[in-house]
Amino acid sequence: MSTIQRIALVLTIIGAINWGLIGFFQFDLVAAIFGGQNAALARIIYGLVGIAGLLNLGLLFKANESFEREPEPDRVR
Repeated sequence: MSTIQRIALVLTIIGAINWGLIGFFQFDLVAAIFGGQNAALARIIYGLVGIAGLLNLGLLFKANESFEREPEPDRVR
């Protein structure tokens, strides 16, 4: 996994935690830290989380090396 993918994954996890907090407790952590939902820095964070989510879509379609198998040798009967 590349550095960009790791950063995107961390940002996506942060976004998921923030949405969980909003859903369960009506508390927006990003807005609380960066000065409200309309603050420029908060909007940048929201944008980065959104871009990270789009980058992580590629992980859904990437072949998982642990599931790839080598072809079985032909067995003689």
